Parts: sequence; C-alpha cells; structure tokens
Amino acid sequence: MTDNTVISKSGLIISETRVKEFQASLKGVLVRPRDSSYDACRRVWNGMIDRYPSMIVYCGDEGDVVNAVKFARNTDLLVAVRSGGHNVAGNAVCDGGMVIDLSRMKKTEANEASGTVTVQAGLTLGELDKATQACGMAVPVGIVSKTGLAGLTLGGGIGWLMRRYGLTCDNLLSVNIVTADGGVLTAGTEENADLFWGIRGGGGNFGIATRFTFRMYPLESIMGGIVFYPDSAVYDVCHRYRDFISTAPDELTTMLAFLRAPTPFLPDSIHGDPLIGLHVFYAGPEEEGEKIVKPLRSFVPPLRDMVKIMPYIQMQSMLDSGAPPGLQNYWKSSYLTRLDDDVFKIISDHFNSSPSSLTQIHIQHMQGAVSRVGENETAFSHRDALCVINIVSKWIDPGESEKNIEWTRALSHALEPYSAGAYINFMSEEGQDRVKAGYSSANYKRLVELKNKYDPGNLFSLNQNIRPSV
Repeated sequence: MTDNTVISKSGLIISETRVKEFQASLKGVLVRPRDSSYDACRRVWNGMIDRYPSMIVYCGDEGDVVNAVKFARNTDLLVAVRSGGHNVAGNAVCDGGMVIDLSRMKKTEANEASGTVTVQAGLTLGELDKATQACGMAVPVGIVSKTGLAGLTLGGGIGWLMRRYGLTCDNLLSVNIVTADGGVLTAGTEENADLFWGIRGGGGNFGIATRFTFRMYPLESIMGGIVFYPDSAVYDVCHRYRDFISTAPDELTTMLAFLRAPTPFLPDSIHGDPLIGLHVFYAGPEEEGEKIVKPLRSFVPPLRDMVKIMPYIQMQSMLDSGAPPGLQNYWKSSYLTRLDDDVFKIISDHFNSSPSSLTQIHIQHMQGAVSRVGENETAFSHRDALCVINIVSKWIDPGESEKNIEWTRALSHALEPYSAGAYINFMSEEGQDRVKAGYSSANYKRLVELKNKYDPGNLFSLNQNIRPSV
C-alpha cells in the first residue's frame, strides 16, 4: 500500500476530510501508509504476517479506543486490535482496515495491601512482572516476557504459576471493555457477570479490553531452570517424566521440550543434535524444593543442569531468546489427555525429520489449580487436560514455508487420537471447526449467545472468531 486512501469493507472510499477529523480527535497518534514509520508499525512478531492496514491508531487513552471503534463502525472498516502483537495467527494486523493499537497504554498501579494490580492493556508480561516484583508479588502469566498481557489473559493464560494459582484469566478480578457500540463497560463477578464469564477464555470477541485488575501473590525467588538430556535417552526421559508428573505437587510446573542444539545454554560443539529440555519451575518452600525437583535432574546423566534458586523475573525471561520477532512461525496445538508410549514415539520420530533446526515441540503439564476451576465457571475449557502440546515450527527463509507447514500439520494429524480440543492462544488460522474445538459444546453455545448480545455485527472478527448467529 503506497497511498493514504481509506476504503470500507463494502468498497466505499472514506473522505480525507472525515479521516482528518478523526485524527484531530485523538490524544494518540495516527499512522498512515505514506508516513515514514508505517512499514515498521505494521509489523507484528510473526514474520509470516505481511499485511497493509490503511491506518494504525496508537491510542493514548480509553477515549481514543472509543473514538476508534465508533469511527470504524460508522465507516464500515475492518478492525484489528493489537496489544503486544505476539499472537502467532497475526490477527493484530489487517489488510486495508484499521489497527487499534493499545501498546502505548501502560499505566500500572500495584496495591500490596490489597494484593491487587490494575494495569492498562498495553503492558507486556515483562512489564507487569517488573511492576509486581517491585513489591515482591507476582501474577500468573505466560512464559515469554515480550508477550502482550491483554491477549494472553483473554485467551486463558498458561504459564509457570498455573498449577499453583490457576490461569491468568482465573486471577482476573475486573476488566474495562469498549464494546462494538462504542460504550464502556466494567465487567466482574458483580457487574456484567455474563461478559466477565466470556472474556475469561473467549478471546477478543466481545470488545476491546482497556484495563485489567488482577490478584497478586507473594513471590520473589523460585527454583527453576532447564535440565538438558541427550536424544539417545528420549524414551527413558519421557517415561520417567510421565510417571513423575502423576504425583507432582501444585507448586511444581514443568515443560518437556524437544529441541536442537545449539541453544543459548549449550555449546556449539553439538550443533544440530536433537535434545530433550526439561524446564522446571518450583514455587514453594525452598527447603522442600531440592528434594522435590531432584528426580527431574537425574533421570539419566544430563548434558547440563541449569536448575537453581533464581529471581522469579529471571525465569520469566529465560525463554525470550528462543522467540525472537521476525521469524516465520506456524504452530499447531492441542490438549493431550494422556501420554502413551505411542505419543512419545510419534513426537520423537517426527521431530527427527523436522525441516528446520529452529523448530521445537513443547509439552506443558497442566492440572493442579487449573483443573480445580469448574468447566463452566469460565469460557476457558478442557480444564481436565493432562498437558497442552504446542508444535512450534519456526524458520528463517519464507521459501521454506510449504515444507515446514506440511510437516507441522502431519505431526498434528498423527497426534489426533491422543488429543482433544485446542488452546486458542497457540492457534494459527485454522478455521471455525478448530475454534469450536477450543471449547466444550456448552461453553461454545454460551459464547455465541454473548456474541449475539455484545457484537452481533461481528465488528471484532479478527480473532479466533466466535461467529454470531443473528
């Protein structure tokens, strides 16, 4: 896109006068295709996504979000909403429409006395961690610090603290949402409770969340890190891991990762070799940690053991180097109901033939506090899952996309007999059937009813979309 023409979804040209009037109403910044910053501003984390919006609205406050929603609705513009822009599906940017960007809205207020923190929607996980750690507290969030907090929360929020304290959305107390009609609602257990139910797992389908209040927990240091094992011991490690997690305490969250050397943590001398990385996070009494974690560190002689007592915030950013912006990314995700021997064989056999040395496969142990929230208490579903598996395919050369995507799909297909549902925050663009699989049938039906009430025109369609039935 090289000119500033703004065209509606129906093909009508929006007058320049009207666009200028909208721009003048903003406290924030409007970026358009002829602006020198446009090309950088339209980029998102996933390098596969190459889209050209007609305008990018960097909102200065909630009022700007309201103005942007009203302008988009009244001019019939396609709308994308961006906070961190880290979502693999690339829904944070669109072709030809408006990107409503919240990334400059970062006000934060942590209240140690009440154990709560209120933040605007532009925060990343790392920025939230910094604010809460200033008073020795933490909110359960994801595992890559550059991720946007808003999208993570609305989709659920799987992370290191989930087994002890639940998902990010389970620790949400209230949220401000700009709805499709340009109104602003506060949703919580006592106010707009139906909407509060839906946004905890239902994604950005019902409006634009601008402010969140979360519950915090005392936490400063943890026992964590990674134990690397050789691929030659893959079955031994996997079987022992399966047995271990069956009795693991809630304070311990682990992730089994299939990856290749080199990593930032291992020498180049074993370049290209497949490895098993066992990620460990223990947030309990330090004197108990060594005893509880010890078996994970000695399944077989490890290549390297990096588990130690460390600041919580250090663990939170440990995996950032493995998720840099700009790579080609295509993911497949599902919940595993069991870890049969065949599951490990399928994963190991496929991984050894992966086209890219950057690709990883993550198996995150769930259960614990996640499973003690009722299936119908929030929109987030599949709470009885044992694990979530994420096939994280990434590569550099766009010319290699076809073979990497085909490989990812083949592995996902092979695992279907052992899987159920999908975690929407890990989904690429996969169609309506896959979106439905993210929820129980009862929860999906209820989400459609909420969509009919709050966004019957599907203004907020660029997400893992709950389509209205009206």
